[in-house]
Amino acid sequence: MALVEVEDLTIRFGAQVAVDGLSLAIERGEKFGIIGESGSGKSLTALAIAGLLPESAQASGTIRFGGAPLPDAEKAMARLRGKHIGMVFQEPMTALNPLMRIGDQIGEAIALMGAGDPQNEIPKLLSEVGLEPGHAARYPHQLSGGQRQRAMIAMALASQPDLMIADEPTSALDVITQRMVLDLIAEICQRRQMTLLFISHDIKAVAALCGRIGVMRQGRLVETEDTATLLAKPRADYTRRLLAASRMDRKSAAHIAGTAPLLRVSTVSKEYGQGGFWPWRRPALRALDRVSLEIASGECVALVGPSGCGKTTLARLIVGLDTATDGTIELDGTRYGGGTLPRAARADMSLVFQDPFGSFDPRRTIGDSVAEPLHLTPGLSPIDRHARAQAAVTAVGLEPDMLTRYPHEFSGGQRQRLAIARALVTRPKLVVLDEPVSALDVSVRGEVLALLARLQAEQGLTYLIISHDLDMVGAMADRVLVMEAGHIVEEGKPATLFARPQHPLTRALMAARLPDVVVRA
Repeated sequence: MALVEVEDLTIRFGAQVAVDGLSLAIERGEKFGIIGESGSGKSLTALAIAGLLPESAQASGTIRFGGAPLPDAEKAMARLRGKHIGMVFQEPMTALNPLMRIGDQIGEAIALMGAGDPQNEIPKLLSEVGLEPGHAARYPHQLSGGQRQRAMIAMALASQPDLMIADEPTSALDVITQRMVLDLIAEICQRRQMTLLFISHDIKAVAALCGRIGVMRQGRLVETEDTATLLAKPRADYTRRLLAASRMDRKSAAHIAGTAPLLRVSTVSKEYGQGGFWPWRRPALRALDRVSLEIASGECVALVGPSGCGKTTLARLIVGLDTATDGTIELDGTRYGGGTLPRAARADMSLVFQDPFGSFDPRRTIGDSVAEPLHLTPGLSPIDRHARAQAAVTAVGLEPDMLTRYPHEFSGGQRQRLAIARALVTRPKLVVLDEPVSALDVSVRGEVLALLARLQAEQGLTYLIISHDLDMVGAMADRVLVMEAGHIVEEGKPATLFARPQHPLTRALMAARLPDVVVRA
């Protein structure tokens, strides 16, 4: 008998159908994955199984757990969910209580389920997920992303559940931490003979972990098959397109990189005070330590490394959002670093943020947001500003009449295109891209990367890309810089660096990469 049986599940929000007649079964001890684009109904299906659908949802159909229908009463469902179903959410920083220590949160789950003495069980659970007992006394903000995700897994395991639901548990993690979390989930499921429902738009992660995969599109389950068969002979056209889009082939259009450096970073260091009651007694945190690099005009350079290595700190210094403690930065002859970035230099560079939705003001039209950076180029009339905004939107493949809409009226891919349009409106020389496709579906990522490659070739742009995604880096970058603990430890062309890494960190990054998805039919 299957542990989870879903029959004709339909979920509506008013007149909108989010999940449409879905049926599936998950066997005991099985690792089952669901893939699909944003809005396909993956997470809603998981929430329905866990009895966590929002109140505004109207659900019909039948869900059985262990042969019995899910109870209608919330109190009974809460007991079932707490005792038999554990859930690991996508973003542990928002799922964890910021005001409670990690040990207290795990202990609360143990006490509520009567799963033993928290004082004895907390160290065991922390050890099982690879954390030291001392982490119990820390707050969520004092842990790294990978450590927070491990703490979430420990909470999910507190009641010895039969089923673990993991909803995008690795999407925000660097490649080394991602592999560690995937290996940890696989090892725990094997040791405990626990059933896993793994939800992700990362096909490589699902393929590496799960023995069977279901593909969802627009609320429907279009295909279900064991992993090897699905990858070798996908039946549905949509599955074939999704698998093909997961492979990031070289996207760089023909562009010419100059020899003279456009950007020069010279022995730049950055220190942060650590605060506390007696901050003068605590040594400063050195986020960057005498970093030097050069980027030629028209070149695309990628900066990679684990979380906390200093990548984003360096990007903030380059675009003038922070000032260096020591060293200098020079953009096309304009030197800065320890002081204020000159106004003229601000117009020569722009930044594309990781989250295309959070980077727009929801109360302003897209036209106002795209044109906002033009205050850096004085002398433009309102007509000129509107024309520049129209030209930028057209350049990224969208229609000028979209400028009157608001951010919530666009898809994720469209919002990222609009973020790129805003970055281009001042006609910059350097564009810094901070994880530009990590929040996008696999099918949209290729479109955005192809757009960036085309714009670089057409406008002679220079790119600095900051990313955890080594596949994206290999598809876009002319040169890769590897960063560790505030230092650049290795650099080279992607093909050479990936094939023959020299530094231990680079070798670890290459070893942690998930295998490519190969479609043979």
